[in-house]
Amino acid sequence: MIFENPVFLTLLIIIIPVLIYHLELGTRRGAVNFSTTASLERAPKNWRVCWFKVLPWLTIGTIVLMIIALARPKVGLGKSRIRKEGIDIVLALDVSTSMLAEDFKSGGKRINRLEVVKQVVRDFISRRPNDRIGVIVFAGRPYILGPLTWDHNWIKSRINEVKPGDIEDGTAIGTALTNAVKRLQESRAKSKVVILLTDGNNNAGEIAPEVAADAGKELKVTVYTIGAGSQGLVPYPVIDSWGQKQYQMVEINLDEELLQKIATTTGGRYFRATDTQSLKTIFERIDRMEKTRVEMGKYSEYKDLYPYFLFGALGILLLEGILANTICRRLP
Repeated sequence: MIFENPVFLTLLIIIIPVLIYHLELGTRRGAVNFSTTASLERAPKNWRVCWFKVLPWLTIGTIVLMIIALARPKVGLGKSRIRKEGIDIVLALDVSTSMLAEDFKSGGKRINRLEVVKQVVRDFISRRPNDRIGVIVFAGRPYILGPLTWDHNWIKSRINEVKPGDIEDGTAIGTALTNAVKRLQESRAKSKVVILLTDGNNNAGEIAPEVAADAGKELKVTVYTIGAGSQGLVPYPVIDSWGQKQYQMVEINLDEELLQKIATTTGGRYFRATDTQSLKTIFERIDRMEKTRVEMGKYSEYKDLYPYFLFGALGILLLEGILANTICRRLP
């Protein structure tokens, strides 16, 4: 708790001791002089006598609360971050059915490419608290999963929901990259980045990847491309007539030359992820490469407490008035 006008608290040091001194002095002097009060001290005390003693302290309590109210006490509700323009990042993730290939491992178990990508991407987002991040998923066409936002928990929850087959199959790299670049067109961030991850070649969409890369270059968007998947034949799950999962060894073509060209055109880099660890390493490297120093100011939100002290003082004052005119009424 803080005080907006703490100077008023000095009144507590000045006024309250004086009031207490006068109260004690008045108690010692009394209203009537007796030669001895020994017999009176043995007399039974009425409950009204106790209230008479409390009455002056109610006055002091009222003054204390009013002084505290003048000092304007406030309680902090928490600190809020002032966001400044840093890095805007759009993740363009391939969710075509080829991403179901289970040539990656996690925890010693075989796992499909998309699940590993989702895990690694969530970790990457968690390491970028000061950046706006958006996500586009694509197969035969792109789909905006989440716009550029600082709400990273929401973005990660949306990524958790992604599964192959939600979008018509295919690999529209050019159209997906164009959409990712468009998300950054109005950005005023110091750095604009697209991370494009795919395991195939461009076989869908109406926009050539080279054209999309040129557009990114014009808009000063850096594109990092990642080719996901191991070399050669990979295990691909299929369901047999008995409903059991079986594996077929298939070869999924990856156009590394295209991904290299896109990255070079935009001033980015191409990476190849052949297993879970290499994919993690790639995102860690991109994380280190795309660091911008951003001073993030903070402001605190406070709630005024003075009304509570003021109402408390008025309540005590009202109680004192009632007592003084009823059970504690003095006769002249």
